[in-house]
Amino acid sequence: MDYFELREKAKLTIRADDFYSPFEIAVNQRNIGCLYLKEENSLKQQQDRATAGFTVQKAAEAKLPTEFGAFRIVGFRSTNSDEEFVALVKGDINPEEPTLVRIHSQCLTGDVFHSLKCDCGPQLQRAMKLIQSEGKGIIVYQQQEGRGIGIVNKIAAYALQDEGADTIEANVRLGFEIDQREYGQCAEVIKLLGAQRLKLMSNNPDKVRALRNAGLEIVERVPLEISANQPAFKYLLTKKEKMGHLLQLNGIF
Repeated sequence: MDYFELREKAKLTIRADDFYSPFEIAVNQRNIGCLYLKEENSLKQQQDRATAGFTVQKAAEAKLPTEFGAFRIVGFRSTNSDEEFVALVKGDINPEEPTLVRIHSQCLTGDVFHSLKCDCGPQLQRAMKLIQSEGKGIIVYQQQEGRGIGIVNKIAAYALQDEGADTIEANVRLGFEIDQREYGQCAEVIKLLGAQRLKLMSNNPDKVRALRNAGLEIVERVPLEISANQPAFKYLLTKKEKMGHLLQLNGIF
């Protein structure tokens, strides 16, 4: 019984004051209120069971019109760190149906400032266009700039690249691992949004492995190879040859 049915019952009880004493009416109203609270608590318990074991929680949701189409923007917070996640969602997500999904690691220089040193910004735009065309899908925006080293350290790594280091050598010289990103909580966000069978938009085999290890089914990998500019050549070649990214690099420059 939902809230509105309970409210109508309460109204009927009040209208029946010709037949019941004030005491009986008060008791009936109290019982209806208790029943409503019981059902509300039951619903919360079901939700708690559904999210048991998760380390991210949904915190906010709103509509987001974009130049590529209308999306929902959903915010999540980690329960064991200060990390936040944003998801762009379009359409009704059904766990039984394959869903276009991308995990996009934050790239301030590429996504916002349109840097030509990488393919990140065009990849994000391509993913949004594909989801708009498909009519449904999810992009999880992961706040792990520079493969997890942060924006200031990324700028320092850029300075080393200006001197001739590649993207891996620069991170290592700064004392970081080649790639410090973790995708476990991204997988949780995807599950909480209702997707289970994924058409993963990615060139990164680490993302494929991580989502499979998290129990998600990858029914298809959708390549996101972008026609990039010359400044990105060394970066993309390094990702292909040293990180195993699934890139062709044939005539894309």
